[in-house]
Amino acid sequence: MTKHYSLAQLAASIDAVLVGNGECQIDKIATLAQATDKDISFLANSKYRAQLATTHAGAVILSESDAEHFKGNKLIVKNPYIAYAKLAQLMDTTPRSAEGVHPSAVVHESAKLGKNVSIAANAVIEANAQLGDNVQIGAGCFVGNSAKIGDNTKLWANVSVYHEVEIGKDCLFQSGAVIGSDGFGYANHQGTWVKIPQVGRVIIGDSVEVGANTVIDRGALDDTVIHNNVILDNLIQIAHNVEIGEGTAIAGASVVAGSTKIGKHCQIAGLVGINGHMEICDGVVITGMTMITKSITTAGVYSSGVPHSTNKEWRRNMAHLRNLTDFKQRLKALESLTEQLKKIDE
Repeated sequence: MTKHYSLAQLAASIDAVLVGNGECQIDKIATLAQATDKDISFLANSKYRAQLATTHAGAVILSESDAEHFKGNKLIVKNPYIAYAKLAQLMDTTPRSAEGVHPSAVVHESAKLGKNVSIAANAVIEANAQLGDNVQIGAGCFVGNSAKIGDNTKLWANVSVYHEVEIGKDCLFQSGAVIGSDGFGYANHQGTWVKIPQVGRVIIGDSVEVGANTVIDRGALDDTVIHNNVILDNLIQIAHNVEIGEGTAIAGASVVAGSTKIGKHCQIAGLVGINGHMEICDGVVITGMTMITKSITTAGVYSSGVPHSTNKEWRRNMAHLRNLTDFKQRLKALESLTEQLKKIDE
């Protein structure tokens, strides 16, 4: 259901300076290009400043430096993107993943449910599981034996939380996430793989978000640990015994191999591969398609992905790449010859 707000209400909610008609009614947030007179928009990137002249938005959130470029209703803030995020939360119309406890839900008699817990159709809550206050469990979810889920955490449909997993409060799990599946632990005996039972857990802190079809494996012996305020995009693999520090963000389709420790406030782009038993210090930024093969001990930006080029350029570069060893040997021979010539001249 659409919510209606006056511009004055929105200004107060984000501590903005209001310029214009505070009685203007706003229904939703939209882009500058698509907004109507019932929408509020925002300018967070100066390259879109030209759109201020053509937008039909009822109001725009912008910085003081951009305010002069828009003549309509405006909310002036220090950081328009953060203000947009806060308004998006206020005006969010996303439904709950569950309402009440559906008759088809299977809840073991020993499970402990907090106040106002909602469990949707065909969900299964196993023995000794603990759900905190206001937890929402979507349709078809599985919560295993002795798992714990903290207050206000929300699971969308078909999330699987294995046995003894512990999840903090105010977390969000998108559909298809699997938390606590077995780590990839095997020993090879004369060509036969012998499975090693994974007896560790997954421990997840508060305010963690996990994207659709992301998998976090349980530890082999010790636990896999995801600290507070970590955000994980879709289709990420977090292997056994990984530890991810507070405030770190990892984008889609990245893979973190076993026993790697990632520090606080790191930013890891999509399609990154991190080898096992690595240590990445706090404050590291890793760009897309980078392969991490050794530990990183100094904060900064790291890259190894190759930017795209035309097919013709790429084929020529690959031909050169195949000949690097030959080029190296020829260069060494030339250097040796140069040294000999210098000695003759002397």
